[in-house]
Amino acid sequence: MSEVSPRKCPWLKILLGGVALGVLVLAGLAWGMRVTDARPFCSSCHIMEQAARTHKLSPHAKLACNECHAPTALLSKLPFKAKEGARDFYMNTLGDVDLPIVAGMATKDVVNANCKACHFATNENVASMDAKPYCVDCHRSAQHMRMKPISTRMVADE
Repeated sequence: MSEVSPRKCPWLKILLGGVALGVLVLAGLAWGMRVTDARPFCSSCHIMEQAARTHKLSPHAKLACNECHAPTALLSKLPFKAKEGARDFYMNTLGDVDLPIVAGMATKDVVNANCKACHFATNENVASMDAKPYCVDCHRSAQHMRMKPISTRMVADE
């Protein structure tokens, strides 16, 4: 039997090229998701400046915005992020925004689920977890220090 050289197997080149292209596309998408989840990207819109500044000073400063504000499962995250990103883009360019921005019910539910997932060990030991519907009903300062008067907030250096 004679060996078949790679020159005589164009399908092998096509397969390897497709695999390489697929890896590059996936790496690019993963990088894009990481960049668009992070505070510097979110704060690039003027309506998010205050939220980004208070997040930077919060106990959750090391987390990306969408670690709290988007579902964790990729198949849920993609459509949610596209819908909310389009809404944010519209509000930033054409909308009339009341500050501070108040999350809609879908976002509140996602944030609450993420709070409970990250703080699972603590929640197991708390008897009154069902006292109020949302974690931030009691933990008001967790949401970007929303209840702290603006005059007492310190703006972080950028």
